[in-house]
Amino acid sequence: MDNIVIVGNGQAGIQLVDSLRAEGYTGRITVIGEEAHFPYQRPPLSKDYMSEAKNPLPLPLRAEQFFAGNDVDSRLGVRVTAVDRERRTATLNNGSRLVYSKLVLATGAANRELSVPGSGLAGIHGLRTLSDAEAVHARLAAARSVVVIGAGFIGLEFAAAARQRGIDVTVLEFADRPMGRALSPAMSGYFAEAHERMGVKLRFGEGIASFEGRDGHVRAAVSTTGDAYPADLVLVGIGVTPRTELAAAAGLPVENGIIVDSALRTPDPDIFALGDCASYPSRHAGARTRLESVQNATDQARHLARSILGSSESYAGLPWFWSQQGPLKLQIAGLGQHADETVLRGDPASGKFSIFCYRNGELAAVESVNHPADHMAARRLLSQGRSLRQADAADPWFDFKTHSREVAVA
Repeated sequence: MDNIVIVGNGQAGIQLVDSLRAEGYTGRITVIGEEAHFPYQRPPLSKDYMSEAKNPLPLPLRAEQFFAGNDVDSRLGVRVTAVDRERRTATLNNGSRLVYSKLVLATGAANRELSVPGSGLAGIHGLRTLSDAEAVHARLAAARSVVVIGAGFIGLEFAAAARQRGIDVTVLEFADRPMGRALSPAMSGYFAEAHERMGVKLRFGEGIASFEGRDGHVRAAVSTTGDAYPADLVLVGIGVTPRTELAAAAGLPVENGIIVDSALRTPDPDIFALGDCASYPSRHAGARTRLESVQNATDQARHLARSILGSSESYAGLPWFWSQQGPLKLQIAGLGQHADETVLRGDPASGKFSIFCYRNGELAAVESVNHPADHMAARRLLSQGRSLRQADAADPWFDFKTHSREVAVA
């Protein structure tokens, strides 16, 4: 009897359910979720839910009736502890076993944790789950000084939200610029200046060495330079690691993620992986890669539904990302890592501009601030595998939007 078992009920897992039914699959679907909450959207947790006027009530990924209406066996508050590939069974921590015809690992990622002196003090939090958001939101009400460890997307989104509440915020970042893994140096520099204007104190070249506390609660963060920063709340945003332990225990290859092919299939033909936990061959990166984004999760889920039902098409979705940091909406189309040239389009002083990133003369990515038209045009162009002359990118009179539409039609 067919039973597609999906381990993980985040963005990737729930989109896969939706896409399987949309593609005509009528067999059983079982979804396993470790949290007791119905599946919810994670991106707002570091932004909207941190405002003073809001409580972190989750926005559902789908309405509750979606599961009953699509005949989905949704198991909440349980986790898979072992996979027996020979018997094709998944064992849950409540002792039950599920027989699968296909198994999909949508296990996501887990926050990296600190292991410095004092990291066990109360008031030091990560931010990934609804429970995390509830705990952080509750402490913000009385917080006067916040220290953020890590100037990535999550850390800076939270820093901007805390500043909007009038809280003193210091960000410690060991690297020399913010969001360095994702952005060009020019765009990193713009965001550093923008956060400073918001009143965020950015400390680059400073990691965290230890925490000081009183009565079991954090009171200061001590950086690698020896400087101490007052803190009655610390937000740790030092990245994530893919959840590969289940795959590894089942004998599947893992290396910065669960290894899958262009169909998102592991070496076991009945086991697939997707989303934050999957390492896949990317046409846009020109190498195997692993991405942490809503877009990647949803696009891979749509593709995987077709793969499970017999399609031989390779996954080739264009990566794109977004981040809301106070009044700044950052949108990125493509992968700009290792770009060797950039072209500015628009005026950063206006708060609305784009940076075009080139690698070996070809357009690799477009980073846009408060400029959704450029972002959508870039997605259309890059999805077609097309480039753009640097002179056109720099020309303020060049109609990028119309050009991208013409390319898409052609």
